[in-house]
Formats: sequence, C-alpha cells, structure tokens
Amino acid sequence: PDQRIAWRQADALQLPFQDAQFDVVCCQFGAMFFPNRVAGFAEARRVLKTGGRFVFSVWDRIEENAFADAVTQALATVFPNDPPLFMARTPHGYHATAQIRADLAHAGFADISIETCEKLSHASSASVAATAYCLGTPLRNEIEARDASLLALATDRAAEAIASRHGDGPVAGKIQAHVVVATG
Repeated sequence: PDQRIAWRQADALQLPFQDAQFDVVCCQFGAMFFPNRVAGFAEARRVLKTGGRFVFSVWDRIEENAFADAVTQALATVFPNDPPLFMARTPHGYHATAQIRADLAHAGFADISIETCEKLSHASSASVAATAYCLGTPLRNEIEARDASLLALATDRAAEAIASRHGDGPVAGKIQAHVVVATG
C-alpha cells in the first residue's frame, strides 16, 4: 500500500478535515446515498484546495442497467402489490444530470462536467448475478420486510429474468453510470 494514502471512515456531511486540505475528493457510487446531497457536496468543496476537483460517480437510471432492471421487474411479479424498489429508488435514483448539476451549483461548484459511461457487467451465471442483487445489497432487507419466506423464490425469479434476457451460462449486461468532475 502507498504510505501517502490513509483510509478513514467519515460522515460525508461532516468531514473531519480542515478547510482546503485536498487536491481531490473522490466518491465512487456513494453520493446517491447521501441524505442531503447539497450538504455533502458542500463539505467536499469545503475541504478542497482552490482549483481542487470533486470526482464522483453515480449510476444512471435503472433502465440503462440491465441486471438491476431485470431483478426489479422480476421482484414485481413476486410482490405485485408492493414491489421492492430499492434499486430504482436509491442506487439508480440519482441519475438526472440536470439535478446533479443544480445540486453541485448550490454547493458552490462552478465548473461541472458529466460523462456518461457504458460498460458490460459480467457474471458466471444469471443465478450468481441475481444472488448478488437479492442477497448482497439492501434490496434483501426490502424483500424480507415483505415476506422473508419468499427470499429464495424472489432470487430464483430474478435469476430467471436475467437468464431470459441474457441466456444461460455466463452472462453480460449493460451497465451505465455518470462520472462527474466539479471544481469550485
């Protein structure tokens, strides 16, 4: 490990650093979880040196992310009256570039660039991808809150949905995100 880098856990809304300490603040797929994005962005700006860059990424809308979309639609068949929408609401819920720009501007950033990047996500099987979403994310909490006894069925339905779109065996599906760079 690089001795110049120290990892610290911190609240993004109250960073434990003095003003103007960093050349870059980086946040990978975390900004969509901030309870107050403008406040979090303002904290990033506060700890940046003059000319420093705030670099972060957020997922694009769920329809641009094949596995997450397939899982969300499949779960709606298991829970038709109250579908778990965690993936659409949270990881894929902060995607509108105009809103991102406005939030950054309200936090004091002036120069903002947003690049939309498309890649492929790979899994050894549809079941592995479905398990990752249904058991390895907070989506599991929403499934269990509705009916914990249906967790295995929900995961199976998600796997079937991914397989129906992407085939049996190893699968690849489109993922899309925005990479944002902002300076004050």
